[in-house]
Amino acid sequence: MKIRVNRDVLAEAVAWAARVLPSRPVVPVLSGLLLEAGEDLSLSAFDYDVSARAVIDADVAEEGSVLIPGRLLAEISRSLPADDVEIVTEGPEAVLTCGSAEFGLVTMPVEDFPSLPTMPPAIGAVGGGVFASAVGQVAPAASRDDTLPMLTGIRVDIDGESVAMAATDRYRIGARDFTWRPASPDVAVSAMVPARVLVEVAKSLRGGEVWIAMGDGVAGFESVGRSTTVRLLDEQFIDYRARLTNDWSIRADVPVTPFVNAIKRVALVAERNTAIRLSFTQGQVLIQAGGGDIGRGTEVVECELRGEDIQIAFQSQFLLDGLVGIESDLARINMESPTRPALIQDVPGDAAPSFRYLVMSLRQQ
Repeated sequence: MKIRVNRDVLAEAVAWAARVLPSRPVVPVLSGLLLEAGEDLSLSAFDYDVSARAVIDADVAEEGSVLIPGRLLAEISRSLPADDVEIVTEGPEAVLTCGSAEFGLVTMPVEDFPSLPTMPPAIGAVGGGVFASAVGQVAPAASRDDTLPMLTGIRVDIDGESVAMAATDRYRIGARDFTWRPASPDVAVSAMVPARVLVEVAKSLRGGEVWIAMGDGVAGFESVGRSTTVRLLDEQFIDYRARLTNDWSIRADVPVTPFVNAIKRVALVAERNTAIRLSFTQGQVLIQAGGGDIGRGTEVVECELRGEDIQIAFQSQFLLDGLVGIESDLARINMESPTRPALIQDVPGDAAPSFRYLVMSLRQQ
């Protein structure tokens, strides 16, 4: 193989594909990036659960393929001088040259690299910005505990032009609805996609449309020359919609940015796993934390309260995760009692809220 490629284009593609490389591969070849030169250059990574493939323009003098240690190639690519990169295979080495820099990288057997899963059929497309926003809103509610795989995923329910995403770790629920462009008007699919994969996909595929594919226990995402496949989780999930509907007797509308900033400041004196205490009265909310060995903090933010005064407490990061997902200037906090969960949602006027976040309250200390 002999190719020449733009340094920035190569570095970006290598970094994107290398993000799925396992930190502790079960077999050595899974630590490699597969470079295949034909009409263009493709870079692929695979760990048996997640695959990534990027296609970039390159001047191909000799077609071929080579398997190179991925993390090392990523480190080298981003440190190269601003010049074109030439990669040539010579025996057991891939020689990478850029300006006066030259690296000889020991290659791995291409024939030992597993075949990437076939991309399932595309079922529709959505704008990259909408997709990234939705994933960013619900993903914080997904669990990081791999002992309960169901809780580490994002539930995706597709029904015609409507898409619903939801995640939960048992202490909060994040849910977002949006519309998209289905390949067929009667498409109906439900799937559990690993949250960490969706987050990475959302970060990297913001440009243009994201095509979503589903089939045979695999989900696929493709945009602007980059594609990712991932093995789906078990479809079991809670009936989250029933938990997001209630006759809330108390409602507080607060300005998002001042409220978030105040919580972050007051939380500086909150010891780990202690509560942020909120006292809602007519016209304001008092934010309190601390009072132990570190110190205490208080701040007041204006709010519009409908219903009785209430004092309620939350884990600070859980509360912030819901508030930063709000895309309107005001956040609406629906409450019932100090011992019941609260529902945070955006305030988009007369339209139904597209983002909802249910968070458990804590016993006040």
